[in-house]
Order: sequence, then structure tokens, then C-alpha cells
Amino acid sequence: MAKTLTAATGAALALVFSTHALAQAPQPEVQLWRLDCGTVAANDLNAFSDTKAYTGQSKRLTSSCYLIRHGSDYLLWDTGLPSAMKGKPLDDSQAMDATVTLTIKEQLAQLKVDPARIKYVGLSHYHFDHSGQVADFPSATLIVGKGDWTVLTTDPASYGANPAPFAHWISGGGKVEQATTDKDVFGDGSVTMLRLPGHTPGHSGLLVRLKERGPVLLTGDLAHFSENYASNGVPTFNVDRADTLASLDRFKKLADNLKATVIIQHEPADVGKLPTFPQAAE
Repeated sequence: MAKTLTAATGAALALVFSTHALAQAPQPEVQLWRLDCGTVAANDLNAFSDTKAYTGQSKRLTSSCYLIRHGSDYLLWDTGLPSAMKGKPLDDSQAMDATVTLTIKEQLAQLKVDPARIKYVGLSHYHFDHSGQVADFPSATLIVGKGDWTVLTTDPASYGANPAPFAHWISGGGKVEQATTDKDVFGDGSVTMLRLPGHTPGHSGLLVRLKERGPVLLTGDLAHFSENYASNGVPTFNVDRADTLASLDRFKKLADNLKATVIIQHEPADVGKLPTFPQAAE
């Protein structure tokens, strides 16, 4: 018995010391850039409320993407609207319309980052305004919620999903990681993909821990603008109301407990909390 206790104690002490050593090891530098991935004219705002909270209202939304550098590795979070929409005039007669000013590749060029250096492309979900330029990064490992990947790879695709931009990965030409729970992207807790289903079956958000600014939480499409976030509004096109509300509850509690900066990805005022491109948050 004494010998067993000694062995167990030794293993426990080894775990404590190894954990302490890991905590003391220098952590790779993490930087976060906000990218302009388009503009959305929401001319019928009731699309974002299944209780008709915004009758007669409209709003201009941004479509934002994010570049995260972790040491020498890069993660691109969401890929915005399709490049084909570059320069397209907005049509206010449509319930919803969109346009693009600069492509992601053009913005990466300003940072002198070769697109081939993007190690991971993480998607909050498969909607076209978050996956529009994904095909421009074929060498990256695609990280997406398992529920969303199932939708994209089931013939025919459901919930309005368009598999075409994902053809490279669906055909096996690129690596895919399907997130079933929260995913620690780089293995050190600095960047975590958060499982937040409801908007789509595999919808996710992102937690980025920065040394100076502290934790930053990116919503994906958990909410689309400030009023919607504050009132726990549920868009008409979400796949599951109960899951949406549960995800909102989790996200808000996480934000409070971490004292995190919340960035609603379609809300221009929230995106403005981060430094103006090409400056990075650190």
C-alpha cells in the first residue's frame, strides 16, 4: 500500500511540476487584426426578429473578419462576403443586399502576409457572408462546427447552405477539423473556438486572449447588432430558438466572468472597439 501511495504521489507531483513549468514557459505573442469583409444593407430589420421587434426599421451592418497571429502561425476567423461582390452598388429596394470594398487577400497584402501562410481558417458558420472568400485559402486547415459540416456535406444541403465554396475540402483536397465541443486552436488556451449552436447547427464564436487588451469575444452571428444582443433577439432564419437563447446565456455569462471585450461582428460600433486596420490589438 505504501509503495502504491508513493507511486501515486510521485505521479501527482510530476503533473504539478510539469503544469507549473508550462505556465512559466514563454507564451507565443498573439495579435488580432480586424478586417473589412463587406457591408450589409439590412433594409427589413424584422428578418432579425422572430417577434417582429423592428417593423419599418433598417440598418447598415458591417461584415467583419479577423486575422489572429499566434507566434509564427495565422488563423483567419471568417472569410466575409464573396469577392465577386467587390464594388457592387447597394440596392435599398431589396430586403437585404451587400457589397465588398476590399478582398481579404488585398488586406493581407497590406500586412505583407502571404495567403499561403494562413494555417487555419476558422468559420463561425457556413452562411455566405461568413464563408464567401474561403476558397481563396486552399492550403489552410478548415475548422468548422460538426453540425455545420454535416449540413454542407449532406446531399442536398439544407438550411440554405451552399457547399460550392467548400468544394476543395469536401472533395478531400484540404484538411477539415470538425469541432464538436469548444476547441483550443493552438493548444495553449490563447484562442478558443466556442460551441454556440442555434443560428446554425454548428455555429461557433471565438475567444482570443490578448496580453495587453485582455480577453476578446467574437460573436459570429450569435447576435447581429447591439439592440438584438441586449434583448436576446432571435432572427427568423435561425435553426433552433432554444439553442440560440442557451448560447446567448452562456456567451453573456462568459463575457461577464472574463470581463471580456465583446465584438458583435456585424455591429459597426463594436468593430470600432478594435484598432483601425492595419493596426493590431495586442
